[in-house]
Amino acid sequence: MTDETPNSTVKARLPRGLADRGPTEIAAIHRMSAAIREVYELYGFEAVETPFIEYTETLGKFLPDLDRPNEGVFSFQDDDEQWLSLRYDLTAPLARFVAEHYDKLPKPYRSYRSGFVFRNEKPGPGRFRQFMQFDADTVGSASVAADAEICMMAADTLEKVGIKRGEYVVKVNNRKVLDGVLEAAGLAGDDRAAQRLIVLRAIDKLDRLGTDGVCLLLGPGRKDESGDFTKGADLSSAAIDRVLAFTGARGKTNAATIENLRTAVGASARGAEGVAELAEISTLVDAGGYGDGRIVIDPAVVRGLEYYTGPVYEAELTFETKDENGRPMRFGSVGGGGRYDGLVARFRGEPVPATGFSIGVSRLLAALAAIKSPIAAAKDARGPVVVLVLDREEMARYQGFVARLRQEGIRAELYLGSAGMNAQMKYADKRHSICAVIQGSNEREKGEVSIRDLILGAELASSSKDRADYLELRARAQFSAPETDLVAAVKEVLGRHT
Repeated sequence: MTDETPNSTVKARLPRGLADRGPTEIAAIHRMSAAIREVYELYGFEAVETPFIEYTETLGKFLPDLDRPNEGVFSFQDDDEQWLSLRYDLTAPLARFVAEHYDKLPKPYRSYRSGFVFRNEKPGPGRFRQFMQFDADTVGSASVAADAEICMMAADTLEKVGIKRGEYVVKVNNRKVLDGVLEAAGLAGDDRAAQRLIVLRAIDKLDRLGTDGVCLLLGPGRKDESGDFTKGADLSSAAIDRVLAFTGARGKTNAATIENLRTAVGASARGAEGVAELAEISTLVDAGGYGDGRIVIDPAVVRGLEYYTGPVYEAELTFETKDENGRPMRFGSVGGGGRYDGLVARFRGEPVPATGFSIGVSRLLAALAAIKSPIAAAKDARGPVVVLVLDREEMARYQGFVARLRQEGIRAELYLGSAGMNAQMKYADKRHSICAVIQGSNEREKGEVSIRDLILGAELASSSKDRADYLELRARAQFSAPETDLVAAVKEVLGRHT
């Protein structure tokens, strides 16, 4: 803690990698989340919520130590000396939930979750320490039909939020196919585990480094522009050619890609199993009506290949837009997932198949804003009706006005500051209110209230109309009504602007 003197002030500052959110962004996230939820529920998924905090061992991270405290996760020690951590994704907490309630849950168990996750990593452009995900998972089904269904649901979700058909693609690959390729390349066995890991990480850099850069990482290594050297996998030329043949195996159709992959895996039984799973997924998505290019088999998808155990998939936006400097850009991936059959088994000691998909909420919302989707549009949200307080001894009367409006379902608030009438009117403008209710001593003696239409008032202030039109507009912009007709008068003004 920082020592503070009685007269000291604390500097108001936001920690790096975090962001505040205002009502416009929050409303857009709610609209987008509602659309996603509608699709997930259409597919039979049900909501579940897990806490932000889990035991560190539940998340599968190493316990913090003196040399690397909180590596990757935000952790702290409870009073019983148990390590706790903020969740870094929504999947590990789901695995704990399923394992803990396994006997009570229907299997397969289909659920969806949304919420913030936290990463204790160095923040940078587009990299935050807190961000929102929206996940859907099927636990307890070993059938690749579960994977095919999630791919189809991902396609439907993107269209539901406003991405047009032809402006996205769901790409599918399979970890088993890559395992088969590595086996055919002579990298099978526990003694080659470190080498296989280097290969996986090299393939993951294909989009950024291109074929030549990956080729160096598969071989002796690569020196980047800064002079830093990354040690390679030291594969033979033949092994490098086989791996690159795998990454470049996509054909013009899913059927052509699958044939190319059969060649790439050679005689590997595990690789052949992965190719067969991709062929079945292709058949299922064709039967579902998604074989029109929305879901494609693509060996270049390598996300999470260290983590997933079977099919992996990625939802990618293909349209081009411009960044804040007017340069062309693509948003690329906005979500992905895959099969993770080993995660729940950590808790139960027996295989529990599972597959799931996660949407990056902020990234998808940014993409929707770029294409001006109605879901992400900054709507001019109107504030409540403001009841002005011109006589503090009449506060109870003003409170009665507010109560009557609220009882009729009209958003209303009583001004609770200490400013005069002009400042109160400015306050109502800042709240984007449509109208204000005014009652001074003159109105009170007559048993009336004055209703000011703030939108017409703003129009009046900048009006260049002739005298007759001006007087008519002024009469509509502010008028008196009996106290008994307060609700009707306010509704009349609100109705003008809806």
